[in-house]
Amino acid sequence: MPETTIQTFGVRRIEIIAADGTADEALLPGLSGDQLRRLHYLMLLTRTFDRRALALQREGRIGTYPSVLGQEAAQVGSAFALQPSDWVFPSFREMGAHLTLGYPVHQLFQYWGGDERGLRTPDGMNLFPICVSVGTHIPHATGAALAARARGDRSAVAAYFGDGATSKGDFHEGFNLAGALKLPVVFICQNNQWAISVPLAAQTASQTLAQKALAYGFEGIQVDGNDVLAVFRATGEALARARNGGGPTFIECLTYRMADHTTADDASRYRPPADVEAWRDRDPLLRFERFLAKRGLWNGDYGAEVQAQAEGEIDEAVRRYESVPPPEPGEMFTCACAELSRRQRRQQENIR
Repeated sequence: MPETTIQTFGVRRIEIIAADGTADEALLPGLSGDQLRRLHYLMLLTRTFDRRALALQREGRIGTYPSVLGQEAAQVGSAFALQPSDWVFPSFREMGAHLTLGYPVHQLFQYWGGDERGLRTPDGMNLFPICVSVGTHIPHATGAALAARARGDRSAVAAYFGDGATSKGDFHEGFNLAGALKLPVVFICQNNQWAISVPLAAQTASQTLAQKALAYGFEGIQVDGNDVLAVFRATGEALARARNGGGPTFIECLTYRMADHTTADDASRYRPPADVEAWRDRDPLLRFERFLAKRGLWNGDYGAEVQAQAEGEIDEAVRRYESVPPPEPGEMFTCACAELSRRQRRQQENIR
């Protein structure tokens, strides 16, 4: 018998806004001027938060912190497409997603200041705690999607992670189950091209990370992760497909980590300065401001106005964070457990 090809595969790539702010009009999502400005403000707020967190860490007012600089579009664009009924599983660098979803800003500072109460998600918000261990939350997100199906609701699940997580077993286990059962989950990878000091080329021989989804029977899409509208469009389409029974999607947001991995890292020891400079020209915030300016939605005066607004919001969040009284030792039980056993109650009473 002659050799035959069983199946051929391809990976779509989406980019809407060019570096100079021009856009493919046919691909633009149907967002109003107010919504476009809201996207811009959330990206600006994320960057302002990031800048302040780095300053606070250097002053000893919070602990080790992972900068989000350069990844604002990937986080804000995807989170902006979510509905309140959707469930979100973040890793440790998703400050932009948290802010977009309305998570209290002072609680983010509280968490990075070492206070576990910062992770107490407000009632009514379907946001799971920050996951620092790389990739271990991916099976949890897949399980939440299975639970959503069992309940018969139309919510979708979004899981955030970086390129380093695609080298973990949790990634493959979560993807395999999601694909086999066609679960309503969207996997959002911020491919910032460095897993701490390990470059992407040393992690995988795949031309894209998106193609890894094909082995598990569902679509993988690559988007320009510095293009907030491309991310929003791809995520919105994937969420709609998930809610309507079309199964999972893997979105690879190709972006770049402009800062160190964390404040405990020095990326200049392993990363070529020329690479950083090349990506600086693709700054997601500046790109979106050029796009807005071409539509009469941004100018210097407006930029100064919203920057002052973001600074004021962050100032107030820092004030609230630093005015929170220290936790009582007994609170460790109520934070971890909905109901205490008799043994836990005795332990709690003994430390008061």
